[in-house]
Amino acid sequence: MEQRKNVFPKKHVKIDLWLVAILVLAAFLYGWNIWKAGSANSFYTSAIISMSESWKNFWYASFDPAGFITVDKPPVALWFMVIFVKIFGLHGWSIVISSVLFSLGSVFLIYKMIKPYFGTLAARIAALLMTLTPIVVADARTNNMDATLVFFLLLACYVLQKAVSKHNIWLVGLAFALVGVSFNVKMLQAFMILPAMYVFYWIASKENWKRILWGSVVGTIALIVFTLSWPLAVDSVSKQNRPYIGSSSTNSVLNLAFGYNGTQRLLGQTTGTGGTFTGMGNSKKGTKTKAPNTKKLTNSNKQNKAGGKAPGMTKGTGKTGNNAGGGNSIFNVGTAGVTRLFQTALGQQISWYLPLALVGLIIAYLAAYDTKKKWWQLNRRQEQLIYWAGWLVPVAGFFSVASFFHPYYTIMLAPPIAVLAAVGISSFIESLNTVPSKKNYWLRGIMGVGIITNGALQAFFVWEYSVIAGIVVAVISVIMSIFIIFNYSKVKLFTAVGLLGLLWLPAFWSLTPTISAESAAIPTSGPSLLSGNGQSAGSIGDSSANTKLISYLNKHNGSKVKYLFATTDSNTAAPYIIKTKKAVMTIGGYNGTDNAITLKQFKKLVKKGEIKYFYISSHTNNNAIVRWVKKHGKKISASTYGGNSSSTTPSGMSKKGGRGPQQSAKGGAGGKKNMAKFQGKKPKKMGKMGKMVKNKKNKKSNTAGKMSGGMGQQQSSVLYELD
Repeated sequence: MEQRKNVFPKKHVKIDLWLVAILVLAAFLYGWNIWKAGSANSFYTSAIISMSESWKNFWYASFDPAGFITVDKPPVALWFMVIFVKIFGLHGWSIVISSVLFSLGSVFLIYKMIKPYFGTLAARIAALLMTLTPIVVADARTNNMDATLVFFLLLACYVLQKAVSKHNIWLVGLAFALVGVSFNVKMLQAFMILPAMYVFYWIASKENWKRILWGSVVGTIALIVFTLSWPLAVDSVSKQNRPYIGSSSTNSVLNLAFGYNGTQRLLGQTTGTGGTFTGMGNSKKGTKTKAPNTKKLTNSNKQNKAGGKAPGMTKGTGKTGNNAGGGNSIFNVGTAGVTRLFQTALGQQISWYLPLALVGLIIAYLAAYDTKKKWWQLNRRQEQLIYWAGWLVPVAGFFSVASFFHPYYTIMLAPPIAVLAAVGISSFIESLNTVPSKKNYWLRGIMGVGIITNGALQAFFVWEYSVIAGIVVAVISVIMSIFIIFNYSKVKLFTAVGLLGLLWLPAFWSLTPTISAESAAIPTSGPSLLSGNGQSAGSIGDSSANTKLISYLNKHNGSKVKYLFATTDSNTAAPYIIKTKKAVMTIGGYNGTDNAITLKQFKKLVKKGEIKYFYISSHTNNNAIVRWVKKHGKKISASTYGGNSSSTTPSGMSKKGGRGPQQSAKGGAGGKKNMAKFQGKKPKKMGKMGKMVKNKKNKKSNTAGKMSGGMGQQQSSVLYELD
């Protein structure tokens, strides 16, 4: 009897065990200890709680359960977080698990994008370098939007690769549509890769120019539609029927996108602030600039970034004040200019492989260059190199000159740095057998210079923590480079050893957020995290909710009351929303400077009985509503509601997750006890590698509370009853 043919033949999927091992390592770094995440970024955690309570809040990304005001970002990343909270309940790990998964997805996508063009070795190295980039680990462990943003941008670039290889215009549309989705993750930051995508599509498509033009039109239309669909839908709704758009100056999503989250990121804050303050490292001369909208600055409990300098110190220049990021390290981004990414302020988070990436771009391009063709006749590898360089250059340029951003935003640079460094190494190893000896000598010389330069930069980054570690990495780099240049027979071995010599320090830096259970509003990495006894100085603003105050308000608020209380800013309100799941009105948005409600409107709500109490925190500004409250409200004695009893633990969240020192009832970041606890404390050891945190300079980083209260003058928190 004739045997039937198998209509559906089995596909043998070959599993790359090295990739599996890298993903397991990434899962450990990104996911270990996330059950201690606490409220992470309490601002977004409050929104997650509010969005989980109604579809309206879910759609608008409402900060509070009453839907009074939104957060300062679009809702897409938060939607994923809300879904996990609805499935698993509110826990520290459930609010950050989506970031962990998206980060793992980014590692996998890099592997998939590199393997078809540069081979398995390059793909493995790229995935490993992405995994061991410190700021990637730190961002993966929070409920900020950056890990989600990077994943969708990589997905867009991957789909465009497929569109070019398959000659599929509709995939081009999908690729640019994904950039539109990314816009609704973190707005204009997503558009920084658009030049790379357009250029790559035109140079890599093997079709006639008319079809390429048509594909560009389709992609642009998809980009516009998916970019503007949510903003226009929100802005088209009557302002009386939706929340106020937080951090906008005109109650508009488009204003938020192109203002606070757009041009002001490049040029510096000019609206919604209470004045000026010394700059954020954006001036070579240290001149004063407009203050950023003191978001993520006000009353910060966050320690200085893991670079290790005391608050107010710009490590790139050694100056204090003018280049220090507004007196707090969350804006310490070094001195603007071509060297900014090589300064410690940003470099210790993102630039561990940057020299190797720049050299790798040159090596890979030269190795792929065919002398028989004209210089403009590009092969597939050269097209891919332009693709990744097109991502790296504009993003690096932006961070080199921009005025208003946090160091953790530099995760945007992680994919192109990892890829270019990896393809440079793999192309160099391939060239040993394929490139003529004369050309190969030049490539060996370039690679040797790259390893030495990269080793010197890493020694510079680590020098303040451990001179010995700096010397070791420098010596290894020099020795391996000499062997690579002059010993042809074992170049592959020396290249591998040189790479390993450049991996151990960033690997240690990447491990610090995991060991210290870091899950902060301003994520960071570095040995100074290990000085906190496994607890990072996490959430920004008030990190505690006064439980006796909550009991007092629950007892004395009437049945008509809509809001537990009103206050000026989200930093004060967030812990109470997390703790009680009740609405708290923030009349000024994140930092108290939004014009979300007028005095006339506020008085109407008081008259209707929807607001009975107003809580003036330690960082309240003196706007019209606050002045009215002070004049007409009845001050409630702190002893009446037990001003010193507080709890950082929301229902359903681990107590170990409390991020950083608790806020004292009298204001200030952590109070005297916690300041004493964190200031000058000896770092915790981590075996031999942990010795680097013993350096004296590292002790200076443990000064949480030194700049307590953020900007402005300190005052005690006061509760007022309104008639």
